[in-house]
Amino acid sequence: MFTSIAGRSVIVTGGSKGIGKGIARVFSRAGAKVLIAARNRAEAERAAKEMEGEVSAIKADVTDLASMQELAKTASERHGGIDVLCSNAGVFPSAKLEDMSAAQWDEVLDTNLKGTFLAIKACLPYMKKSDQGRVVLTSSITGPITGFPGWTHYGASKAGQLGFMRTAAMELSKYRITVNAVLPGNIVTEGLVGLGEDYLATMAASIPLKKLGDVEDIGYAALFLATKEAGYITGQTIVVDGGQTLPESLEAMQAV
Repeated sequence: MFTSIAGRSVIVTGGSKGIGKGIARVFSRAGAKVLIAARNRAEAERAAKEMEGEVSAIKADVTDLASMQELAKTASERHGGIDVLCSNAGVFPSAKLEDMSAAQWDEVLDTNLKGTFLAIKACLPYMKKSDQGRVVLTSSITGPITGFPGWTHYGASKAGQLGFMRTAAMELSKYRITVNAVLPGNIVTEGLVGLGEDYLATMAASIPLKKLGDVEDIGYAALFLATKEAGYITGQTIVVDGGQTLPESLEAMQAV
């Protein structure tokens, strides 16, 4: 039995949809006080209203330090501090390397990697006061483990998060703040559903568990890393992919 996280102050960036929404839902059901941050205020507020418990929303941009500082201040005012930061906000527009513009590269790195740094920097003064400070990054198998055409910028940003994480975990250890990452595989989100059942079935065929993950699968991993019992884990990664990265080839899957 894990110690309850009820009443803890939790921020989820990019929490209005997809994996972020799943993370926010899992924490809210566990009794945490959750602040959803997203660039679209209406979407963030709509997501918050769909959840049970003490969940509110704020418009925020992870690429802007002042916006992140306002986010951290708001969370502290509403919840009495900050215990957990789920740095989840990310973008993944597809562009092949030879066609990619510098602006497209910057957009992804600014949001996914710089945004991680700015969110943590802004929340740190408040998290230093917590007796259970936890930072959970949403990285990906793409970049740190695998590659996918069209996502050189995305892969670089997600691998970069892990390089950042390891040193950040060392630096923040003096405040008893842990920094860990969840690496999702293929997860069913709003964007994937629109690609059709045939596409989803093809993706699932390459996964040993024969199904795509749910956004709450990532939420449960994040929740574990935020618990008191996970307090001796820092600078580490948890891959949540249904075994997707295990087969070395299609033949390996066929042999199963």
